[in-house]
Amino acid sequence: MHTRLRARDDRRRRDHGFTLIEIMVALAVFSLAVLALLRLETATIRGAGTLDDSLIAGLVARNVANDAVTEAQPPTAGRTAGTEVNGGRTWNWVRNVRGTGNASIVRIDVAVTNRTGQVVGQTTAIRPADTPL
Repeated sequence: MHTRLRARDDRRRRDHGFTLIEIMVALAVFSLAVLALLRLETATIRGAGTLDDSLIAGLVARNVANDAVTEAQPPTAGRTAGTEVNGGRTWNWVRNVRGTGNASIVRIDVAVTNRTGQVVGQTTAIRPADTPL
């Protein structure tokens, strides 16, 4: 009788706690979840940086194109390169002016690159070829 009571008490103690294996499996699952969240956060931060770069580069491209459209004399055909500071950073731009199917209209393409040389912003504008605004 005494042995049966002891066996029942042993079963109760085992039923009330976690085993070492259960704790290790729970920690492994928790670790995988934390690593997935860290990877997601890193991707979000990288995406925000890319969005910031493309937004400012787009502004620079539009500024360069607007300057070419609003100048008194139409820009000369060909490529022109320069730099502009915007958003606390220096951006390199290339402006390409070429004709269209209509002799009285020129096309102005502007591409802006980041410090690694990757094109992150671009725009296109048109203006009269020989009539000042």
